[in-house]
Amino acid sequence: MWDKTSIRVQHLKPSAIRKYFAVPSDVVTLGIGEPDFTSPDKLIAAAHESLKRGNTHYTANAGIYELREAISDKLDELYGVKYDPDSEIIVTVGASEALYLAAATVLNPGDEMIVVTPCFVSYQAAVELADGVPVEVACRLEDNFDLNVQAIEDAITPKTRGILLGFPNNPTGAVASREKLQQVADLAAKHDLAVISDEIYERLIYGVEHVNFASLNGARERTFIVGGFSKSYAMTGWRLGYVCGPKHLIPQLYKIHQYLIMSAPTIAQEIGIVAMRECEPDVERMRQEYDRRRRLIVDGLNSIGLYTFEPKGAFYAFPQISGTGLDSTTFADRLLAECKVAVIPGCGFGQCGEGHVRTSYAVKYENIEEALNRISDFVSKLKK
Repeated sequence: MWDKTSIRVQHLKPSAIRKYFAVPSDVVTLGIGEPDFTSPDKLIAAAHESLKRGNTHYTANAGIYELREAISDKLDELYGVKYDPDSEIIVTVGASEALYLAAATVLNPGDEMIVVTPCFVSYQAAVELADGVPVEVACRLEDNFDLNVQAIEDAITPKTRGILLGFPNNPTGAVASREKLQQVADLAAKHDLAVISDEIYERLIYGVEHVNFASLNGARERTFIVGGFSKSYAMTGWRLGYVCGPKHLIPQLYKIHQYLIMSAPTIAQEIGIVAMRECEPDVERMRQEYDRRRRLIVDGLNSIGLYTFEPKGAFYAFPQISGTGLDSTTFADRLLAECKVAVIPGCGFGQCGEGHVRTSYAVKYENIEEALNRISDFVSKLKK
């Protein structure tokens, strides 16, 4: 049997989420970061029409021009950030491809990338697959999981090439303040670092402002903005994302994309145009329902005695479970086995995530109520 696989893949850790993805039907899952909504009706109809027109061929490597134009218009409308559809936007297979492309464009083998944690499970993996070294810098619960700029600066070494961050945040639901983001932008300029800003949850915010990182003073020329359609438009299965950046950098990223992917799925791109231009009421409808669920899960977890920071974005709550005497993996495993509720261990989102679990409120309101009842029973038994 041939088993001489690369050191790169041997050292790559499995995703902490997959273990809790495929669960029996009697499990109430708060584990998966996927909208429970079906893609809006307009998008389903547009997909049918696209197929009837025979749109089953490759598109331009960078994506359909009209979609790139729609992305450009939307970013300009929302944040006053302008990108040239011809030279500064690439349509990707989800935001995950965009993350890898940006990391591979920035890093040489052995270079370091500061990764702000807690973070989505693929951040460190994207850096490692690009032959870089992820250096975790923690956001702290006592700071409401806002950026710790001093800790970021302390982590910079001669090998540091960039900073990777994601706000609104998965798994904490934190939304970084404009003040701290500008300080990070200033820090990147001071040390001549690239910034990869994952803004996939940009439209799912509650009572606060989302700041596009490229809109900050001095940031655009060194920043890759990663975005997509999965979360805001309930389009996870369509696999559609994008990356924006300055025209002196995007052609380098484009070279990797053209060999790795060729082009994003044509039918997904077709409906992406409709999503950007016609589905704002759907985005707001879903956001309001997430907000209703957010209040339920935060209040419920706190009443159980699991202190929960109030998330201001995305669709996650990150309760502190260290007071139960269990580590996050044991808590999640026992909760699943004994009470049929799926959550994700916090340690899967970076070392600083230990002592927490991630719960998703992208599920029906009634399911959250049932999950809270079961979690309450579980925690009560632990105290006996």
